[in-house]
Amino acid sequence: MHTTKGILYLIPSLLDDTTADQILPVEVIKKIHLLRNFIVENERTARRFLIRLGMKEYLDEINFEILDKHTRLEDFSQMVEPLKKGVSLGLITEAGCPGVADPGAEIVAIAHSLNIRVVPFIGPSSILLSLMASGLNGQCFAFHGYLPVKPPARVRRIRLLEEQSRREHMTQIFIEAPYRNHQLFQDLIATLHPNTRLCLAINLTGQEERIITKSVADWKKTRIEFHKQPAVFLFLA
Repeated sequence: MHTTKGILYLIPSLLDDTTADQILPVEVIKKIHLLRNFIVENERTARRFLIRLGMKEYLDEINFEILDKHTRLEDFSQMVEPLKKGVSLGLITEAGCPGVADPGAEIVAIAHSLNIRVVPFIGPSSILLSLMASGLNGQCFAFHGYLPVKPPARVRRIRLLEEQSRREHMTQIFIEAPYRNHQLFQDLIATLHPNTRLCLAINLTGQEERIITKSVADWKKTRIEFHKQPAVFLFLA
C-alpha cells in the first residue's frame, strides 16, 4: 500500500521577545498549530516559542526530537522516519531561519534525498533584515557565519574578507556569540580601512533594535555598548 509522505516545514523562530503575530503571518501560525511533531535545537526554547504562538494547550500532544551539535549522524535518519510514514514535521531553529547557520540543514538535505517535500515558512531572517537596512550592496553579498575566535586568525580573516569585498564590491556578513561582540568590534575597527563602511545590526525586531552604518573612521570616534546583545556585522570596502 502506497503511503503519502509527510511534509517538512521549516519554521523561523522569533529573534526577540516580540509578539509572535507581529512578526509571523497569521497563515503561518495557523499551519504551525496543525503540527504535533517537531525537530528542535532546544526543547525548552521550542516550548516557549510554541506557547507564544498560542499552542500551550497542545504541548502534551507534541513530540520533540532534539537536533543540536551533539546529535550523532546515525540519529538523523531516525528523525525523518515519521516523514516516510506520512507524518509532517516542523523544523524549528533557535532564532531566525532553519538551515541557515543552523544544524537543521542536514535534515533538509536528507528530506530532499528521500523526495520529501520541503516547505519554508515566511519569517524573520537576521541576515536579510540587516542587509536590507544596512545601505550596503544587496546584489553581491556573502554570509560567513562565525569568524575565528583566536585574535590572530580573526584578524587575518578580516583582512582577507576586506580584500574580497574591495575586489568584488561584495558585502561581507557574519555573526558572533553576543558575549564576544566587543572583541570582534575592536578587531574590525582596528583592522579595516578607515573608508570601509561597517554596519552593526543589534537586537533585530526587538524594542531596542539599532541598525547603524558608519565608516570605520567614524566608528573609531563613536562609543557603543552592545555586550551580550544579539548582533549581525556587515561591511563593504
